[in-house]
Amino acid sequence: MPCLNEAETIEACVRAAVGCIARHGLAGEVVVGDNGSTDGSQDLARRAGARVVDVPVRGYGAALRGAIAAARGRFIVMGDSDGQHDFGEGFRFVEKLREGHEIVMGSRSLGVIAPGAMGFKNRYIGNPAISLIGRVLFGARSGDFNCGFRGFTRAGFERLGIRTTGMEFASEHIIKSAVRGLRFAEVPITVHPSGRSRPAHLRPWRDGWRHLRFMLCLSPRWTLLVPGLALMGLGALAMLLVAFGAFTIGGVTLDVHTLVVGSLLVLVGYQFVTTAAALRIFALEEELGPPAEGLRRLFNVFTLERGVVAGLVASAAGLLLIAAPIVHQWWSRGFGTLDPAVTLRPTIIGATLTALGVQTVLMSFVYSMMGVRRSGTAVLPGADR
Repeated sequence: MPCLNEAETIEACVRAAVGCIARHGLAGEVVVGDNGSTDGSQDLARRAGARVVDVPVRGYGAALRGAIAAARGRFIVMGDSDGQHDFGEGFRFVEKLREGHEIVMGSRSLGVIAPGAMGFKNRYIGNPAISLIGRVLFGARSGDFNCGFRGFTRAGFERLGIRTTGMEFASEHIIKSAVRGLRFAEVPITVHPSGRSRPAHLRPWRDGWRHLRFMLCLSPRWTLLVPGLALMGLGALAMLLVAFGAFTIGGVTLDVHTLVVGSLLVLVGYQFVTTAAALRIFALEEELGPPAEGLRRLFNVFTLERGVVAGLVASAAGLLLIAAPIVHQWWSRGFGTLDPAVTLRPTIIGATLTALGVQTVLMSFVYSMMGVRRSGTAVLPGADR
């Protein structure tokens, strides 16, 4: 259980979990990851039968990771300590884990939601939307993506390499479980209104956006790469149609303005694509997102040196395309006024190519730095008290 100033509810939660362990004859323990409570939650939890672990790194995920690291069980069931989860139902998770499942999600939609337990925004907007996005982007089969009441095997959890310390922990856990193919199950649970009198730590819109942002950043293929490639393709087609002169179709004439718009689409689309690559490399190197062996192989081929050479060649070609017609006409006119009808098209195309080349050079340096692995492994503090 994660805990931060839960004096009103922590004792009842621990007693419910201890009672569940005793009723079913389990060899188990209750571990509370305390995030620096100042209301005596630690003593209350210990008095109720829990082992309290001090986790100085703040955050929902940090508290859970500290408690999980300290736990000694083969199976782990986690849940919130605000009174919403009925730890007396914890054996449902153990049964599924004994059957061979590696992650078991609680489902509020399949169970019972007591009056006042979930607000309208969470129940009908936030959780369904995030669960749907999680299923589409990552193949996560959970119908209750952010349910905090869940069970898992220690071995399976350790293979995931969870990195986040905030609310994103809930999403990272199930996303990595899904993409790594951990055996999955759901059980219905009962959710109660929070037993605390103070405001909840959770902020529906803020924390919902954090989950959504995290998920979108872990799947740049659909949020950036595909839209970027579409923009580049559309822009390149527009530029090709009018590269050598006006183009008329169905009585509509496209000319140099279409060339400018096409250039814009190509540049913006390329920015989407390079940003998608940066996000994916960052997630890969930090072990945040799904594994990507194909991307690793591509990253090994696309070295800094090759990227710089390709970018410089593209930039040089673009500058040559700009300079050649301008210098030729300027010379033939005795260094007089240039004719835009002759020079504008190659200038726009050359400027586009030069911009793409420069961006390739710059992003090659960025990708190279992001690919430098840091030595050592960060250890999340946590010690018995």
